[in-house]
Amino acid sequence: MRSGHVGRWAAVAGALLLTGACTQATGLAGVSAQSPSTPSVTSTPQVTATIPSATPSAEHQAAEQPPKGEDPVKVPPPKLSKHTYTFPVKGCETTYQRRLLVLPKTTIWAGEGCAFVAPIGGVVDEVNVQNKWRPSTDTGADREGRFVTIIGDDGVRYLGGHLDSVADGIKPGVRVRAGQLLGRVGRSGNARDTGPNLYFAISWKTGPSFWWVRRGMVEPWDYLDAWQSGNRTLSPREETLALRGKLGETPRCTVQCSSKKVSNDDRPEPQTGGDDDGPTVVTIGPSQVP
Repeated sequence: MRSGHVGRWAAVAGALLLTGACTQATGLAGVSAQSPSTPSVTSTPQVTATIPSATPSAEHQAAEQPPKGEDPVKVPPPKLSKHTYTFPVKGCETTYQRRLLVLPKTTIWAGEGCAFVAPIGGVVDEVNVQNKWRPSTDTGADREGRFVTIIGDDGVRYLGGHLDSVADGIKPGVRVRAGQLLGRVGRSGNARDTGPNLYFAISWKTGPSFWWVRRGMVEPWDYLDAWQSGNRTLSPREETLALRGKLGETPRCTVQCSSKKVSNDDRPEPQTGGDDDGPTVVTIGPSQVP
């Protein structure tokens, strides 16, 4: 009897062990009964990236240095007009004023006999081959002494005064090219007691009685700077036309207008081949208003 109870308990225990093993292996319907493992969550994530140091290494700095550039390439200045200009004194060293003193003109200091040339192609407008200026009268129309004016192809009038002489063949109506000889630098007019120089002025065409327009209306030094430094297309045309539109073609004289007694000294000027050249010639060439 006792041995029979023991045998039944052994059978039951064996069955339970077998059932547990099967359940642990497969679970219900072949699904594992084990819970999937969940990784533990920590409050601070692990940082695995490498943070570069604040100061790069010498090798890194050398690698980032740009290569040295080549010397700058000289390019021509931009073309600002269709006209081409040249500096009005050729073949000589020059200096000139770059600020307004009394009149909007400039004095180009150069050696006596230096070439005064046409700053642009155009037509000769006025020529004065005789020096009429005297200090006893200081007549305004005579102060530039011997001079030549041209009306450039840009419609602007250019004057060169205090000339020692006027070039052969230069007379009103003659066509000239840029750089062509118009005369020689001297000391005629009221420059007789100074060093030789060229009185250079920019204006617009008027009749000969409006001599104060001829002697200069537009400040010329910015244009001289450009023509001398290589920008030969900087043109005074727009500034000249704008000023003429503002003042009118024949504005009244406002500065150094009256003749006056300077002194009783009426000494003849130094002879530089001038007063025996014949009668004064101050004439107007073909009309070519800008």
